Amino acid sequence: MRIDILTLFPEMFAGPLSESIIKRARERGLVDIRIHNIRDHTHDKHRTADDRPFGGGPGMVLKPEPVFECVESELPEGTHLVYMTPQGRPLTQATIEALAGRDAFAVLCGHYEGVDERVREALVDDEISIGDYVLTGGELPAMVLVDAVVRLLPGALGDDESAQQESFADGRLDCPHYTRPESFRGMRAPEVLLSGNHGEIARWRREQAEKRTQERRPDLTNRQK
Repeated sequence: MRIDILTLFPEMFAGPLSESIIKRARERGLVDIRIHNIRDHTHDKHRTADDRPFGGGPGMVLKPEPVFECVESELPEGTHLVYMTPQGRPLTQATIEALAGRDAFAVLCGHYEGVDERVREALVDDEISIGDYVLTGGELPAMVLVDAVVRLLPGALGDDESAQQESFADGRLDCPHYTRPESFRGMRAPEVLLSGNHGEIARWRREQAEKRTQERRPDLTNRQK
């Protein structure tokens, strides 16, 4: 898979994309992540990528020219472009799975008051939000999106079944997990998990997942009805 990221602050991605699962996936050739600085496509000595909004008002708006040039010169024609914005549709596991099934996609990181509307109209294929709140820019949401997608790529995790048993994989939250020691400060791991009875263990995990989902996210339960 190829993922292109268009941003004003490429340095922000150095750490998150060079550690843990994403690092291993890149080293194994499972994903090719390319970072593009939008400012490289400006043509003035100050590398100006923003300007005041027409009609007045606070803040600045990302100019269309550098974004268009960045897309047209850096991305293969027809690349699916996702714009990270609070105005986008909520990010869900289903969306992540759909993106993970693509051969390539690109992410545009908004900033300031957002991008010139002509960018959205002419270039953007999808708009995604990671929550009902506002961040300084789209870089952190882009990292969330990329992390969630990469870990679903075959071979990215140590055990591919891990992704199939996580929260939201089947519309429910994950069940509780325990590890050694069996007893810690008077708190014991459930006996069923130590029994070796895989049928009972699977049943317990399913029941606990359903209970936790109903308690913490009843909206997920209702969504399945």
